[in-house]
Amino acid sequence: MDRVTTPGGVRARARVLARGDGRGGTALPVLEGEGPLAVRRTRGSGAEAHVMLVGAMSGPLGGDHFTVTAEAAPGARLRVGSAAATLALPGQDKAPARYDVRLSVGDDAELRWLPEQLISAHGSELTVATRVDVAAGGRLLLREEQVLGRSGEEPGRLTSRLTVRVAGRCVLDQELACGPGAPGGWDGPAGLAGHRAAGQLVVVRPQFAAGPPPARHFPQGAAVMPLAGPAVLVTAVAPDGLRLRRLLEEGLASLD
Repeated sequence: MDRVTTPGGVRARARVLARGDGRGGTALPVLEGEGPLAVRRTRGSGAEAHVMLVGAMSGPLGGDHFTVTAEAAPGARLRVGSAAATLALPGQDKAPARYDVRLSVGDDAELRWLPEQLISAHGSELTVATRVDVAAGGRLLLREEQVLGRSGEEPGRLTSRLTVRVAGRCVLDQELACGPGAPGGWDGPAGLAGHRAAGQLVVVRPQFAAGPPPARHFPQGAAVMPLAGPAVLVTAVAPDGLRLRRLLEEGLASLD
């Protein structure tokens, strides 16, 4: 599909649909993207299909609106990653940019949503809204990582909201706002405490309904918190993206 440009910026969509193929594997009947959102199938592993989001252009820039939809239908195993970090940049249009992510996981399906980090460059303004719906028998691993500014620069304005529902019940609804113009205290002791990177993992597993992992704090800046449902939240803050990834992986490993 071609890039769609309007006076308010670029509008682009990508969609991925995964279904069980009836032979123990996963088929991808829908794999489409437009403009800056290119979608590629890569080599899978076992029953899991692998998809990569490839940024065909810089952005999102001011005024852009990107939407990504991914669905793991019943019986499917799907992993979605990205080829590089997403870099929010200022643009000629002074309006904020928006990035919407819509994910759904069917019964006896699994989705691993593992994009690379989002970097909020100086002068940019981006709102990210991620909404996830997981069926009662579905499994989810979702990673979000935000880095405030490139090396040696101040961050842009970043607002990120994440909503997760399991079997129709909301288990997580939270928002992070940081950078110039964000509510006061975002970089204080109750917020990022001076760190430049923040991230989280949401893990949904049916077995957590009977025995959720206990809450746990890691002195390096990470925590594991069971949610009101078969789900767990791992959060971390760190001085940089590399350390953030290590902390999140450490928290994830503790669940096993």
